[in-house]
Amino acid sequence: MTIERERRSAGGERRPETARDPGDDLSLLFGTSTALFASMAGPAHVLEAANPAFFAAIGGGHRERTGVPLAELMPELADQGFIGLLDQVYRSGERHVGNDARVVIGVGDHAAEAFFDFTYEARRDIGGNVIGVRMIGVETTQVKHARRLAAEQRALLEQIARQAPLHDVLDGMCGAIEELCPDVIVSVLLADEDGRHLRHGAAPSLPDFYNQAIDGIAAGEGVGSCGTAAHRRRAVIVPDIAADPLWDDFRGLAGRAGLAACWSTPILARDGRLLGTFAMYHRTPRAPQDTDLALARAFADTAALAIERHHIEQARRAADAREKAARDDLAFLLTASTALSGGLDERQTLHRLATLASPALAPLVAVDVVESGRVQRVATAAPTEQARTLLASYAPARCADDAVARVLASGLTEVARRTPTGPGPWRDLGVTGYVCVPLMDRGRPFGALTLLSTDGHCFDGHRVALAEELARRTASAARDARQYAQRAALARDLQTGLLLPDLPDVPGAQLAAFYHPAGEGLEIGGDFYDVFDRGDGSWAFILGDVCGRGAKAATTTALVRHTARAVAPLLDDPVHVVQAVDKALNDRHSHQNNGFVTLVYGHLAPAADGLDVTLVRAGHTPPLLLDTGHAVGTVEASGGLLGIGIPSRPTARRLTLRPSESLLLYTDGITECRAAGTEQYGDTRLAKALASVPRRPSAADVVRTVADDVRGFMAGRDVEDDQAALVITAAGPEPSGG
Repeated sequence: MTIERERRSAGGERRPETARDPGDDLSLLFGTSTALFASMAGPAHVLEAANPAFFAAIGGGHRERTGVPLAELMPELADQGFIGLLDQVYRSGERHVGNDARVVIGVGDHAAEAFFDFTYEARRDIGGNVIGVRMIGVETTQVKHARRLAAEQRALLEQIARQAPLHDVLDGMCGAIEELCPDVIVSVLLADEDGRHLRHGAAPSLPDFYNQAIDGIAAGEGVGSCGTAAHRRRAVIVPDIAADPLWDDFRGLAGRAGLAACWSTPILARDGRLLGTFAMYHRTPRAPQDTDLALARAFADTAALAIERHHIEQARRAADAREKAARDDLAFLLTASTALSGGLDERQTLHRLATLASPALAPLVAVDVVESGRVQRVATAAPTEQARTLLASYAPARCADDAVARVLASGLTEVARRTPTGPGPWRDLGVTGYVCVPLMDRGRPFGALTLLSTDGHCFDGHRVALAEELARRTASAARDARQYAQRAALARDLQTGLLLPDLPDVPGAQLAAFYHPAGEGLEIGGDFYDVFDRGDGSWAFILGDVCGRGAKAATTTALVRHTARAVAPLLDDPVHVVQAVDKALNDRHSHQNNGFVTLVYGHLAPAADGLDVTLVRAGHTPPLLLDTGHAVGTVEASGGLLGIGIPSRPTARRLTLRPSESLLLYTDGITECRAAGTEQYGDTRLAKALASVPRRPSAADVVRTVADDVRGFMAGRDVEDDQAALVITAAGPEPSGG
């Protein structure tokens, strides 16, 4: 059948390609077989009659004749056993049926493989005697090839469904076609993303030099069969490479590879995009039949499916990679933000910046800042201690030849694929590129982050953007740390100004105090104490608590202390001093009012038997007295809050502290403090702590014992309110001179 079809098409002009129904391709590939008939007579099996399909199947031409024995017409059948089968049917009269029998038709270079379903049955005369054999059959060559083709395509589709590598799928497809059609050499080229060039995809039977030469050819008119097919978006058939102008630039290459014909079919996506080309080469000039073109279209469609699936998988992987990179970037920045905000020291923050950036962003990192008009290198990071020391030893110069200086001047990031300009240990460190990012504060650079690459590594836009974001967050954290330090220093200076730097030496008395502010020391506390000379041999003491914290509390504290110091030398009665303080508080402007004040104020003077004390309590916690018998008692005195607009009417309490007796004044920050999961420290525990001091204690002993007990109760937890205490202990008699 194949030979007959070739003969019919020989000499005729090939019809131009038109749009085809896919059903036509299937019909051509699977075909419809034509029945074969032959009638043979006598034991020599002389061919008496045969239909055209029979002659076409056995080769046509000089074989289209009758009256000769079949063994003479087709001598190749004897060695294949078919003449013996005819003899058996002739002798026995029994029919023989063969299914999908392989027959080699022709001899030498003209031999071809074919497959048939056939029946040999005896011919009989009127008397029932066998006079010959009749053969009826159907050529199944196309059907068998089609089945093999379908099986190969199923295998390829399974590979595609399993997401096998594209190279494996295309190689397998080329091998399958070349096995089905031994005279064909198959090649697949893949289009670039822009569709302008073709890259090697698969061609297992083409020479390597040929594949390398056409790898990257342009998709354009006159660029061989494949380049032209890609450009035209339709099949390009070149039956004779030696004579076709499309191959002018590649004719020598094709000759070296032994290629004489090339039929190329574009591989197109469903949306019409060019995916590549599918080419079938021959070593002799040859024009394709319709079955060849259908085969090319079918496998081009299979290749399109594989390539599209590959592109989808590549896009998915790229999207996954971008998503993972985004997650990694976010995780890196979150970790960096946490680390940078973990401390409130600017220098420590910049050291953390260097540690975070290496090796995540670059192997070598340096951080420089401007201090007192000079550029100082404050942090470095490197894979080895030697490299870190070498990098730290270089201080950038403020000149136009230095990258850090340029970035500090411009406030713009600088990136280069070379060593930085200006002096530096670049060769010893193997630096091949850098990115320098400014650290900005209110639009002005105060420092720079420099990332240095080694071994040819270069910084892409993604890494530069990550470095800039890290620098931005670091600059913000450094600014916060700087502001915190400034506020803490300001609060510390103000608090120091409101408290006594040292307690004075009071004749006949020992003094001791402690002060523990709440929080981190960013605000001025409301607790205060003071001891000062009244100028008449007596001394004034005061301990109080201002409602609130911060600047207003500081002004109120200053007002109380300064008012007391101003009027105490003029007023002998402590009650009058406290009333003067209350008046000063109430006379403030309403916008200055910061709430009420509680305090204990008193006068003390040396006496023959100890210290004479007169004190006033204005809404404050009552003082505790530790007597000579080591008993603890409360010193009661009535009096209301100060600064609330209601005149205060305190009463004075007079007592004598005998030698070694102590008076403890304290704020409620001590008795009301809490540890985790416990009740308040309370008055009872404070009294027990005071009673636990050694016999005949000094003022320092009392303060130390109380402070230690409070710290033990808090177990390291931060206090929520300021704590202050002042201890006045009557000293023993002075030793007499001898």
